[in-house]
Amino acid sequence: MAYLFAPADATTVPVDGSDDVFPVNRIFCIGKNYADHVREMGSDPASTPPCIFMKPANCLKVGDGDLAYPSATTDLHYEGELVVALAAGGKDLNRAAIEAAIFGYACGLDMTRRDVQGDLKERRLPWDMGKSFDDCAAISAIRPKDACGSPADTHLKLSVNDAVRQNDTTAKMIWPAIDALVHLSTLIELKAGDLLYTGTPEGVGAVVRGDRIDLEIENVGSLSVTLK
Repeated sequence: MAYLFAPADATTVPVDGSDDVFPVNRIFCIGKNYADHVREMGSDPASTPPCIFMKPANCLKVGDGDLAYPSATTDLHYEGELVVALAAGGKDLNRAAIEAAIFGYACGLDMTRRDVQGDLKERRLPWDMGKSFDDCAAISAIRPKDACGSPADTHLKLSVNDAVRQNDTTAKMIWPAIDALVHLSTLIELKAGDLLYTGTPEGVGAVVRGDRIDLEIENVGSLSVTLK
């Protein structure tokens, strides 16, 4: 048996302070995980639990640099997020098992074609193409958890062209990362290499070509991209 064509290269993310790389398996994302952002998007956080969606692993833009402005949109939004990286997995995991499975944390951008997403929502259709496209997820190097302090209660700040747009704490998550992963493990078997983008606080907005996005998460790292 032979491949019909060469298989795609594995997607990897650098490990902060090491020559090692983290091989990415899948990307999971939580929507509606900060109450103020839920209100910002016109929903009620009391009646709208966080939703989980996926992005393809090969859509990752790793590290600082240029980020492609996607086709088919005139309303591209940034969403700054804490990312959790798993080095082990399993099904129906408890909190202790999840904590043991976490390898580390990173800074991430969940880029969104908001006009595409909105149109699909209005037509009651899946809005995958609003969230999944080339370079739709950016990520910094992954910092091992022992060097991250307490990512469950840390400071997230995102700026566009040096103007602060998001400035909040991860402690405001409706579903903290551990709880979200416990829940996710009841739906599927988690695996080593999985990433979880944990949702974004209020302050999302549109960006255009030439804009620079800087994301900093205290004790986790930083990420800087420019839209091209």
